[in-house]
Order: sequence, then structure tokens, then C-alpha cells
Amino acid sequence: MKLSWWEIDSWFSNVDYTIVGSGIVGLHAALRLRERFPQSKMLVLERGPLPQGASTKNAGFACFGSPSEIIDDLNTHSEEEVVNLIQKRWSGLQLLRKRLGDAVIDFKPYGGYEIFLNDDSAGYENCLRKLPFVNDVLRPLFKADVFATEADRFGFKGTQQKLVFNPFEGQIDTGRMMQALLKEAAAHNILILNSQTVTAYHEKADEVQVNLDDFSFNTKKLLFATNGFASQLTNGAVKPARAQVLITDPIPNLDIKGTFHIDRGYYYFRNIGNRILFGGARNLDFEGETTTNLGETDIIQNQLEKLLREVILPTTNFTIAHRWSGIMGMGAAKKPVVEQLSNHVYCGVRLGGMGIAIGSIVGQELADLV
Repeated sequence: MKLSWWEIDSWFSNVDYTIVGSGIVGLHAALRLRERFPQSKMLVLERGPLPQGASTKNAGFACFGSPSEIIDDLNTHSEEEVVNLIQKRWSGLQLLRKRLGDAVIDFKPYGGYEIFLNDDSAGYENCLRKLPFVNDVLRPLFKADVFATEADRFGFKGTQQKLVFNPFEGQIDTGRMMQALLKEAAAHNILILNSQTVTAYHEKADEVQVNLDDFSFNTKKLLFATNGFASQLTNGAVKPARAQVLITDPIPNLDIKGTFHIDRGYYYFRNIGNRILFGGARNLDFEGETTTNLGETDIIQNQLEKLLREVILPTTNFTIAHRWSGIMGMGAAKKPVVEQLSNHVYCGVRLGGMGIAIGSIVGQELADLV
């Protein structure tokens, strides 16, 4: 494609900051740069027609970790690291809500629950035993107990007697959140170009040449906010992790409200109005799900349907309306990678499946590196 002089002049000349990725991280980075450098020229490049990874494909959980996930993290991370992670997730959720407004993102403070299946009695007992300790660890941050046990009032089947409830968790409308962020970016004169793939970049003395499919341009600083697609940038410190999801058709008189976790966050479901969205089961096929290909597989979709039928809606007929997947960025450590890669190149990636919670904060930190 041969660009006109107008296109080159208006979009690709004298670019101060180029951000790759128009998801939660990329747009928060752009908005933060706009606060810091009001007169700068900024370009956001997105390879998809919509934000491609997980920002418009996630389940819309405003959460910071289920009890079994936090207990699991305490086995592999120090107490201080775990508290810092949860603090960052909690602060990020507050920042997102403050920036866009609860009504706009349809934030609903229904609380979150963890369910334990009957065949996980060891995990259940371990969780109940360690809940007082986890509450002690988190009390300075929340000024209250975060987790408490409750009787199951939802009619689940094949589950342990008690659920663990967290009143601080909520749910949002992912599509409305991203539309609001895109509007905010447009209102602050941030140019977003979709269907643009960065094929390479070359650092020069005082700028970076960015190669797209059929032309190149120069920018003073280049920021990558590509999360699950960032493995080449970080020498493998970030690995893609596909998450598969399904959603039901409307279910009359659905009595399930809230966000729900099973098995250390590997399964998760929620209501969207009177539908159930259910995702996860990546742990059935870690190798197959370490991919950047969007798509679904029978092994995972069948397991989601089975649990939906046998555990979550055991007495209710339902039909599946739609299935999809998104790409998360995972790694050996849970801490996001926010770093300067070279003189003029930076990245904010590896959100560990917690993009809604920490995307806004990671975006700000990325912008503040510049």
C-alpha cells in the first residue's frame, strides 16, 4: 500500500510515542503519557480489528485472587510478594473504576465465591485451615476479613458443604469498559490504528524505526503492551496462555449472581444478566493452550459443558449461545514485566490472567518509565 503525503504527514511524521497494543495496558499507558506530555504526538498500533489478546475477550471479573489461588501463590512466592501483588490488583481495580465510572463499566458488587468439588476434599480442608492466616495477611490492606465461609444457597451439586465468600469482588462489562477507554483515548487526541502488525523495529541513536507490513516510520519512543504476544521481546519470560470460554442462552429465573472460582482459579463462571459465562480448564492441556492461536478445542469445551451440566446447573436445561477464546500472558513469576528493553524501547507485559485488575496500573508504570 502506497501512502499519500497527507497520510504520512498526519499520522506517521514527528511521532513522539508509539504504543503497540490497544488493550487495557496500552490505552492506560497512552492516557498517562498524555497527562505527562500534553503536546506530544502519539500513535497506538493494534494488529486486530479490536484489541486482540484478552482485553475484549476476558470474563469481566473484578477480582484479585481466590483463596485457593492465594494459598497456592504463598507456596511459590514470599508473603510480601503475594501481598504486593494483591495490593497492586486492588489498586488497579480502583483506578479503572475511578477513571471510567462504575455505571459506564456496569460494575456490580455481587461479591465472589470459591466452590470446592467433592473430589477435592484435601484442597477444601487446606483452604478452611488456612483462611484465618490469609485474612490476617490481608487485613492491613482491606481493614476487614476478606474471606468467610457460607452455606451453598445456589443449588450446586457434587460440591463441598461450604462456599468461601469474598465481599470485595465484583463483575464488569468488558465490552463497555473497552469502548469507554477507546472513547477516552480519542477525546485526548490519541491516534489508534487497527489492523497494523509490527513486523520489526530497529533502534537508532535518537529514535526507533518501526516496520509495519508494507511501510515503516520513525518514533522517539516505542512501548510494547502486547501481554501474551510478548514472548520474543522478553526472551521467553512471558508465555501465551489461551483461555476458552462459553456463554449460555438466557435461562429463565436464574438465581446465580456473582463471580465464582473453582480449583485455584483454573475454572471460573459468573452470571451476565440471566446467562452463565463459564471459562477455564486450561490445566487439562497446558501444552496445547500455550498458543497465540484463537480457537476452541473439544477437550476443554466438553469439560466446561460437563461441569455446567453436572455441578452448576444440575436441575436446569440450558443451551450454549456462543464460544470464544482469548490470549493471556503467563510466566514462572506472577509479577508483571514492566521494564526498559533498550534506550528507546519499553514493555509492560505478563499480566498473569489478571488484566482487568492490574492492566491500568501496569499501563501507568509503563508510561512512567519513559
